[in-house]
Amino acid sequence: MKFNYQARTKTGEVQTGFVEASSREAALDLLQRAQLFVTILEETGAGPFYAKKLKLFGGVSKKDLVAFSRQLSLMFKSRISLIQSLRTLADQTKNKEFTEKIILISENIEGGGSLSQSLERFPKIFSPFFVNMVKSGEASGTLSQSLDYLADHLEREYHLASKLKGAMIYPAMIVVVAVGVVAMMMLFVIPNLSKVLLETGQELPLVTRIVIAGSNFSRHNWWIFAILLTASFIFLPRYLRTPSGKVFKDNLLLRIPVIGQFLRMIYVSRFAENLSTLVAGGLPIIRSLEITGEVVGNAVYQERIAELREEVGQGKGISGVLSRHPKEFPPLLTQMVAIGEKTGTLDKSLLDVVTFFQKEVERSVDNILSLIEPIMVIFLGLVVAGLMGSILLPLYKMTSI
Repeated sequence: MKFNYQARTKTGEVQTGFVEASSREAALDLLQRAQLFVTILEETGAGPFYAKKLKLFGGVSKKDLVAFSRQLSLMFKSRISLIQSLRTLADQTKNKEFTEKIILISENIEGGGSLSQSLERFPKIFSPFFVNMVKSGEASGTLSQSLDYLADHLEREYHLASKLKGAMIYPAMIVVVAVGVVAMMMLFVIPNLSKVLLETGQELPLVTRIVIAGSNFSRHNWWIFAILLTASFIFLPRYLRTPSGKVFKDNLLLRIPVIGQFLRMIYVSRFAENLSTLVAGGLPIIRSLEITGEVVGNAVYQERIAELREEVGQGKGISGVLSRHPKEFPPLLTQMVAIGEKTGTLDKSLLDVVTFFQKEVERSVDNILSLIEPIMVIFLGLVVAGLMGSILLPLYKMTSI
């Protein structure tokens, strides 16, 4: 990729030209290393849209981060220099986007920056939790241990996320099949059968009349469904990314009977694990709560943790504040935090809570998986049977007469 640039030298002279680099960030880094202060940087020769590299599944996954943390920790323990370790990881990483970022990180460290400062330049890849754990390890001289903490934490998160995604594949397929079957019946099967019923002139049951009316409406007004479906795909994700939309979605999910309780266990486990890891890493409790609120992943819990941070900053105990929100923070967590505060082992007490809730989450996933398959099959069968029964019942009466 080529980039046109305009920059100023140390003496203030304007300099223009072009530079070749794999990305905008790489071009900017090259110019800064040449001691130029960039004022304009634009890509040239972008070409038509079909010539651009299509990135449907781009980005850096948690699996990539787990491998990065674990391998960097091992190399650091083997007394390999940080820059050499990063270059080695860049060579063996298959994700090209991640390789590029690792190279930029190593170049920034070679220029005098710390690892945490270099990671902060890529907030989409390295969360505040990740950066602050590295920063804590640098300050205390336990960077290898901090990277091990991070790898363990990310492995648990990755394992849980993979299990949840696997659990959702089957229900999603059943829903897609159900929608497809209903659409085919309403658009093609029921109209043909309804002609036979209407020709008999007999009075049809209410259910049959409703199904026929729904079929006629679907056939003549299909464009309404198309517009609604398209609008939902375009505007709904945008709304859910707004602050108000995120609060609405998170509140709604927590109120769903079975799913809400399941999600609460996940968020409590995430809260306890993040806070335990940060406290064990030597970060102050206020800063640990602030980072935990950023990475917990739910607007309701973010609000509660922000309240907790403010009151702890005023000198109140964590357990006392948590006890006021039993829906979000169960009594078990509150009691374990109270014990940890009294004995000075808050991080260990939180880890005990994490172990308990992670087992509960895994047990809940297994239970949901064992129940969801027969429930979805029965649901699909009832939908199809209901539609067919509403049409076949009048036919059966007609033949019996």
